[in-house]
Amino acid sequence: MRRQARSRVLLTFICFVFGTMLGFSYQHAKEEAPRRQWSDSEWKKEYEYRSALIALQKENRSLKQQLVKKQDELAAWEKKLAEKQSNEAGLAKEAEQLRMHVGKARVKGKGVAVTLSDSSYIPSEASATDYIVHEQHVWKVVHELLISGAEAVAINGQRISHRSYIVCNGPVIEVDGTQHAAPFVISAIGDPDVLSSALGLPGGVVDELVEDHVDVKVEKQEAIVLDPVFAPKP
Repeated sequence: MRRQARSRVLLTFICFVFGTMLGFSYQHAKEEAPRRQWSDSEWKKEYEYRSALIALQKENRSLKQQLVKKQDELAAWEKKLAEKQSNEAGLAKEAEQLRMHVGKARVKGKGVAVTLSDSSYIPSEASATDYIVHEQHVWKVVHELLISGAEAVAINGQRISHRSYIVCNGPVIEVDGTQHAAPFVISAIGDPDVLSSALGLPGGVVDELVEDHVDVKVEKQEAIVLDPVFAPKP
């Protein structure tokens, strides 16, 4: 009994001492722990830094807004410039087409070549003038080519325009004052299939020329080059 009581007293004493030591250590550590206290100057610097950061963030947002606005303005300007360039390109193309149609520009493209030759056979009792090519034969071909979509036409390499004239002068014909002898090669730039089909329609130009004893040959060509129109001779 006494031994047990002594053991309890000893255990109680040990727990008391240990608890006292633990409490003392905690209090000492708490008192010894460094305490951070900012001075007025440090608080002032912190405030200045924060204010400067807020100002920079505000300026950055403003710059971003200005950048977006400038980008929109640039996009609008580029669009207007593209439209202007497109309009100018369209006008330039239209002017080039007009120059081509009036014969003021050198042109190259696909098309057909129609060769008109005097008849290779003339009966002895017939008149020779009935078996040669006349200006009306040339005009028939030129007219048919133009209404069928030909962009440019030339006779024996001489470009013609809306002001051109063709007249007979004995065994030759004159194109704007320049004489040409048979055979007459009429070159036209345009869709080869359309132009050749238009000439070869039943009862069309080719048939009419054959009936007039004119030898006709129509050839499709991949590359025809026609020089500009020269001023007609007075």
